[in-house]
Amino acid sequence: MKWFVTLLLGAALGVVAAVLWLGRGVPEAGTAAPGPAVTPAPAAAPPAAAPAPAPAAGVPLPSSELPEVVPPAPVSPATTSVDIDVKPAIGPLLLPVAGVSAKELTNTFEQPRGTERRHEALDIPAPKGTPVYATADGKIVKLFNSKPGGITIYQFDPSEKYAYYYAHLDGYAPDLKEGQQVRRGQMIGYVGVTGNSDPNVPHLHFAIFELNADKKWWEGTPVNPYPYLTGQTK
Repeated sequence: MKWFVTLLLGAALGVVAAVLWLGRGVPEAGTAAPGPAVTPAPAAAPPAAAPAPAPAAGVPLPSSELPEVVPPAPVSPATTSVDIDVKPAIGPLLLPVAGVSAKELTNTFEQPRGTERRHEALDIPAPKGTPVYATADGKIVKLFNSKPGGITIYQFDPSEKYAYYYAHLDGYAPDLKEGQQVRRGQMIGYVGVTGNSDPNVPHLHFAIFELNADKKWWEGTPVNPYPYLTGQTK
């Protein structure tokens, strides 16, 4: 009997020991089980400041923000003045006698006439009645009949700085009159032998002169026509 009691007591102690062993890993009621370790997230960077809005089109900037503008230096009137009294070019001119070429001309400008004067013109031989043309555009300022020149024409160039003189004519073109505007190549007369011309040598006496300030049609400084009729001007 005693041994039976001892056996039961030993069994009870074994049961208690087993319960204590199994219950040591169980958390007490109300105590949360520890979770896995969590790495804290880094703090967020503060938001960047928004750029200042651009000024709307058409809205003026404050004067403090305007760029400095340097006004241009004044220009002296002397540096911008233009000489309006520029001498116009004369040529090249049209050879004023029909059918005559430049290679047939002779430079008679310097030839003496008597002992006191030069010719200061070109004689262009051609049969009597050969058409005479305006050497350039211009205006007929005088139709004149004189003892030395015979039947003559005085023509001003468009600038009225130069005069063209046609002499020893046989007559004028029909309806030609003073004050008339003529064009280069327009017929204005005919070769003749009037005035002091040799009646056996019909020719056109052609001269150019630079007019004086008073623009008298019969006065001026002689200019040699030869280079302007032969294309030798620069």
